[in-house]
Amino acid sequence: MNIKGLDHLVITTQDLKACLHFYGDVLGMTVKENNGRYALHFGNQKLNIHTKKAEFLPAAQYPTYGSLDVCLVVAGSIDAVVADIKAKGYPIELGPVNRNGAMGPMKSVYLRDGDGNLVELCCYE
Repeated sequence: MNIKGLDHLVITTQDLKACLHFYGDVLGMTVKENNGRYALHFGNQKLNIHTKKAEFLPAAQYPTYGSLDVCLVVAGSIDAVVADIKAKGYPIELGPVNRNGAMGPMKSVYLRDGDGNLVELCCYE
């Protein structure tokens, strides 16, 4: 077997409006709705949004609000990312800081979404 990439992840949220605001308005992902199901698209990936634990089956055995810790790669510089987030009035939890990612050295900032999930935004410069 040869895993090629990531297609989607599922976020379980207790506040759909705050979730869509963070990922759509703050991070700039495209929000799509289909028959009451929401997804957030970016690049060739997406985040599926569940509004109840185990809303669609099969599901994770123990879905929990705020348990996600994910790193998203952003094009450009970390300074541009910070400026964009600050311009939108969203708080930065930590950063910029130096980190090592899957492709080597990177710079990151950390945010929390409305459910408390940790979202790392990184730039390979």
